[in-house]
Amino acid sequence: MKRIDIDDDLYAYIASHTRQIGESASDILRRLLAVDGTEAAVDEKGEHAESVFNRLNEQDVRIQKSVVARFLYILSMLYRCHSSEFSQVLDIRGRDRQYFARSEEALLTSGNSTNPKQIPDSPFWVITNTNTTKKKSMLTQVAEKLGYDSADAEKIRDFL
Repeated sequence: MKRIDIDDDLYAYIASHTRQIGESASDILRRLLAVDGTEAAVDEKGEHAESVFNRLNEQDVRIQKSVVARFLYILSMLYRCHSSEFSQVLDIRGRDRQYFARSEEALLTSGNSTNPKQIPDSPFWVITNTNTTKKKSMLTQVAEKLGYDSADAEKIRDFL
């Protein structure tokens, strides 16, 4: 472990972001900087690919008050990490329903009682009038479309 000297105002800033008693400065900085202690993945172009696990943690998900809010939050984190390839989710469909679209109208016309919601901070919409099991299935499919292996897709699904 290395020691560093920091100015008082920076220390106060770090301390002000404490979430639980006993949380270390290193843990706070890891959370604030989205650093999980592992090396960043490298995609097929040799560029660093961000993993949703650098942004998504159970505590942030649990703050969301409902299953729909958690579902939208997880999707928004996936979008933030994979915005350039997120349009692949438009291919995910049910037997009679379109699950994702670029507009609310597209989802409203694709079925009854779809209750479309915009994925926060993204141009995409998703239906939310499905049971929790279906939402988990949708998250698994999204994760796999974005290149996560089945074990990681299952971890993402389990955040719901």
